[in-house]
Amino acid sequence: MYAWAEVLAWETERFFAASWVCAGRSTDLAGAGDRRAIRVGSEGVLLVRGEDGVLRGFSNTCRHRGHELLACGEADTGRVIKCPYHAWVYRLDGALRTAPRFPDLDPADPVREGLVPARVAEWHGWVFVNASGSAPSFADHAGNLDAFLAPYQPGRLVAAATHSYEIQANWKLVVENYHECYHCPSIHPELCRVTPHDSGEGYVPTGLWAGGDMELAGHADTMSLDGSSGGRPLPGLDGEALRRVMYVGLFPNLLISPHPDYVMAHRIEPIAPDRSRIECQWLFDPEVAAEPGFDPGWAVDFWDLTNHQDWAACESVQRGAASRGYRQGPLALQEETVHEFLGMVARGYLTGSPSLAPAVVR
Repeated sequence: MYAWAEVLAWETERFFAASWVCAGRSTDLAGAGDRRAIRVGSEGVLLVRGEDGVLRGFSNTCRHRGHELLACGEADTGRVIKCPYHAWVYRLDGALRTAPRFPDLDPADPVREGLVPARVAEWHGWVFVNASGSAPSFADHAGNLDAFLAPYQPGRLVAAATHSYEIQANWKLVVENYHECYHCPSIHPELCRVTPHDSGEGYVPTGLWAGGDMELAGHADTMSLDGSSGGRPLPGLDGEALRRVMYVGLFPNLLISPHPDYVMAHRIEPIAPDRSRIECQWLFDPEVAAEPGFDPGWAVDFWDLTNHQDWAACESVQRGAASRGYRQGPLALQEETVHEFLGMVARGYLTGSPSLAPAVVR
């Protein structure tokens, strides 16, 4: 399941195109006319911010001959959407505006319906896309994760740093590694100095997510190389929230790590069975980030080091999992959240769509 192109092709359709995939932050499309072309599974999707402030998604294909409206990965802005092939023009809500040299276009022609819509949701400052249109509602997808994240107000935070990584490992191995600290004493000495690797508890999720938390060591205010923070606690946090770090993964590709003073997020894109692209962002209170001389290095340096330690482990597992001698071993009690994630994947293989177990036993 980690090295076969056929498996990734199936997951691309069932776990990505047919699910709710994180496509980035809402601030990437903040103004009217802003647009960005992305790939969700095997589908090209054009995200467009309308004049009414609503973010919409459309199939990234012109209704005339199918030319892409914007090259995948590119961004643009403007008052209309114009196909670069034959100059058909659409309004920001997807309605057809003009079709050059079609003076007698049949009023009943289906192309008059405009661009084909794709489902989009904005949640806590992130953009999600369901390209197939077949997924349950986003509210059902996220379940009770909203209640865990709400005190951190990630929707009002701003990205103070972004790192992109490309690693030689399957996307699922990245998620599995994230969901356990059984490996932490072996490869994360810096992490273990600021948080006990066996601390915290797992959460009981509804929706398609899994996760838990870890406690900060007595001397640590946050996750940094010496445990000190260069910022301030996020507004609204108090008590136990100031002494823990959360690790939650929203299926299939968003990992969210709220800290007392910032929120870190990893967004994963499968490239090949043995290759993944990962975007890591550090989100801070906008007032803190705007202070003269602000430098998020205490958070970025710590997690960039930890990320590279994890990526090396994931790449080694990828090489081992591709071996003829690979057999899946038992999971430790400290890997219960990995078990939940693998259960979503396994039930997806069996039924065609991922799901949580009927009841999560702790």
